[in-house]
Amino acid sequence: MIEYPNFLNKIFDKLEKNNARVIIIGGFIRDFLLNIESDDIDIEVYNISSFEKLENILKEFGSINRVGKSFGVCKLKIENYVLDFTLPRIDSKIASGHSGFDIKIQKNLDFIDASRRRDFSMNAIGYDVLNKTLIDPFNGINDLKEKTLKMVDAKTFVEDPLRVLRAVQFCSRFNLKMDKELFLLCKRMIEKNMLSELAKERIYEEIKKNLLKSKKPSLGFTLLKELGALKYFPSLEMLEDENWSRSMNAIDKIAGLKITNKRTNEVLMLASLCYGFTSSEVQDFISKLSNDKALLNSIIILQDNLKTIVKICSKEINDYDLYKLATKVNIEELVVLSEALFGIGKIIATRAQELNIINKRLPAILLGRDLVSYGIKPSSEFSVILDSAYEAQMHGEFFSKDEAIKWLNNYLLNHQ
Repeated sequence: MIEYPNFLNKIFDKLEKNNARVIIIGGFIRDFLLNIESDDIDIEVYNISSFEKLENILKEFGSINRVGKSFGVCKLKIENYVLDFTLPRIDSKIASGHSGFDIKIQKNLDFIDASRRRDFSMNAIGYDVLNKTLIDPFNGINDLKEKTLKMVDAKTFVEDPLRVLRAVQFCSRFNLKMDKELFLLCKRMIEKNMLSELAKERIYEEIKKNLLKSKKPSLGFTLLKELGALKYFPSLEMLEDENWSRSMNAIDKIAGLKITNKRTNEVLMLASLCYGFTSSEVQDFISKLSNDKALLNSIIILQDNLKTIVKICSKEINDYDLYKLATKVNIEELVVLSEALFGIGKIIATRAQELNIINKRLPAILLGRDLVSYGIKPSSEFSVILDSAYEAQMHGEFFSKDEAIKWLNNYLLNHQ
């Protein structure tokens, strides 16, 4: 018996009143069998003659996303769940790329034939809602028990090169061993350079799942290395063994921290992978994954300040150095990265927390409005005075507004 959200019963009842056969399939069933929560539910609907008819049945339940229409997919979001309703179909590869498929919807297609287009046996397990029975035409349940990833069909598998990366991230996320036949096929696809037809956004989506959803993401990168897929990322492929091991250990340590902010986790893990890269290699590596300039800048800032934190840790901690560091980087993120890579930084984190700069810079005491109220007219000298005041504050020359005004008096007397 598969448990699913109660609100689906109303939808299923209406579909069944329209003589539809409803089967939940894919990741939701796989995750349920693995005791993993999932909010993405794929539902295959048989005996419905057209996509338009499916939309008419479902429209009372929410706003329908028509983006997937060309693929026979009707998207519906209810509460926190994303529902993908699909019609049974046969896909035929007619051109390169994600959209290079001829899609033929066949409402009475046999479940086994409809499932043959799926990638892995564990993703082809269905649950017949009316009969409350599991349908497992490719022995996916047994493969899950054996912790083995097997493909459904070699002929259909090669039609989408992204499946190579999906295989890698599934093995990493669920700690599966890759079936020998699947491994050899993935290796041949890489040797034929088939991954080069993929958009980098699709590639990065799978890399990101490996990083953010795996307990031990190094498993995925080790598998990429064994398959020869690192040729797409020369900077990573050319890492010396010591730096490779350090980066792999670091991403595993960060994964174990269970950082709730996915963006922070993403930045820290990518920065760990970039350890040992030159600045140009960092840019080359990230540009092969994403056009996100903010992501690149965040990684570069962390990389640039790694040496600083190593220097600070090698001597007696100076508050000024920490104040200065907080103006350049988020100290907490830098500490996590330095701990993961070098096992250093906890003392710095403790002192930064005491100074209340673990996630922010030291708030300036002397502000522009103070200069104006003091009778100084806005000019190009404003920023010079404020910068000097902030430096003095970081050096501990004043700690209150009154002391800051006294400092200002002395500064003006000495710079007339």
